[in-house]
Amino acid sequence: MHPKDLRIADYTYELPDEKVAKYPLPVRDASKLLIYKHGHITESTYLDIAAHIPHNSLMVFNQTKVVNARLLFKKPTGGVIEVFCLEPGDEYADIQTAMMQKGAVRWKCMIGGASKWKHGMVLQLDCKPHFTLSANIIQRQSGSFTVELTWDDANMSFAEVLHYAGKVPLPPYLHREAELSDEERYQTIFAKEEGSVAVPTAGLHFTDRVMQSLSEKGIDKALVTLHVGAGTFKPVQSETMQEHEMHAEWIEIDLSTIEKLLVEENVVAVGTTSMRTLESLYWIGNKLFKNIPLDLAGIAVSQWDPYEIDATASAFEALKSLQLYMQQTHLQRLITRTQILIAPAYTFRIVKGLVTNFHQPSSTLLLLVAAFIGDDWRKVYDYALNNDFRFLSYGDGCLLWR
Repeated sequence: MHPKDLRIADYTYELPDEKVAKYPLPVRDASKLLIYKHGHITESTYLDIAAHIPHNSLMVFNQTKVVNARLLFKKPTGGVIEVFCLEPGDEYADIQTAMMQKGAVRWKCMIGGASKWKHGMVLQLDCKPHFTLSANIIQRQSGSFTVELTWDDANMSFAEVLHYAGKVPLPPYLHREAELSDEERYQTIFAKEEGSVAVPTAGLHFTDRVMQSLSEKGIDKALVTLHVGAGTFKPVQSETMQEHEMHAEWIEIDLSTIEKLLVEENVVAVGTTSMRTLESLYWIGNKLFKNIPLDLAGIAVSQWDPYEIDATASAFEALKSLQLYMQQTHLQRLITRTQILIAPAYTFRIVKGLVTNFHQPSSTLLLLVAAFIGDDWRKVYDYALNNDFRFLSYGDGCLLWR
């Protein structure tokens, strides 16, 4: 079956609100870890995850950093309008370029209370240390707005503006405002490249002592970047997947990581974001191998590519083609966007193991899990619901082997 024909009603489950973790545990690596292997389920904790990973493995982590993407502007009449910064305008080469803009930037945003933002109205926000941020709608498009943001400190980058003016973009299903502790806990210890509006949650459980235990066992580590967009966690609203458009997200991969993947056979993705990045590398390399036109400046992998392009290249041939392309074009880092949809019918090329949290019903992330372990996704989720596992972003997680 082509994923276009999948009914999202077949990939849902009942999630009681009391199962959703509203806050993280006091210690990151104390979170429970469900282990699924050869159809069997066992339990452990993240502190002991090294015991369940073979010594010759490569674990791949997402080093994206969540930005304070929520901006709360007050209207002259006193009402509040929320501007949620999704991604840069099309005029910027990548997220980092947009983040370093000074004085002004254009950003695609969702707006809470957009009907109250009258045409031509400029909203302002007075911020510490001492600058004023202004917002003006430039363009209205389906599902979002392009907003021009300007500030009166010419030496301040947009990254700094968000740090001082914005709020942590906690998922709406937590039903609470961000608190001071979320500034630290809603980031992984690998967070480096600013640009996400949601945290890659699987990485939240890893600590320095867990990383030390992995290193002592001879398990290698690699870092990639996928800047998580709000569309990642958006429930599928259409009856079938054909009407659901995946949100394109920025990915960044170093040449040194490609070279590690070429020699490591047992690759474990930490998080669905790492998974989408790694599997996207295969399809980029496959296009290079087959001389299919590749739009690295736009969207390198569209959501239906894995189901409509012949996978002629092996994983090694695809990665080797990508390595040679980067060497010939003198690229140390590949920056592009992916729209990949991983759903049942998908054939995995790179990843053998997946560390991930428990995801929302009727979400594309749940489709990814179902693609990875088949119909046993229900067995895994039923077990978690019946054995006191905590769900969603601040919840527990699982280690899945295909």
